[in-house]
Amino acid sequence: MNNFEQLIAGDKPVLVDFFATWCGPCKMMHPILEELKQSIGDRATIIKIDVDEAQEFAVQYGVRAVPTLAIFKRGQLVWREAGVHSAQQLIQALEPFV
Repeated sequence: MNNFEQLIAGDKPVLVDFFATWCGPCKMMHPILEELKQSIGDRATIIKIDVDEAQEFAVQYGVRAVPTLAIFKRGQLVWREAGVHSAQQLIQALEPFV
């Protein structure tokens, strides 16, 4: 996933949803992330990473619970929290970085 490293290195903030297909709370995040995308448009990028498919990223970023949401900007991890968050909470987390 070399394009992941390129994507998070940009000036635009990237919200990463570390999830698992078997995780109930992760499934709850899908419509929330859709709502978030409608609200922020192209001011930020939202991507999902399945921790079972990409275990190296889970290890690299210390993901021990799913869902874990992380914001990257210019290659740096600038915010991270585990659990389900509302679209409004995520907008507030993203605002300082857009």
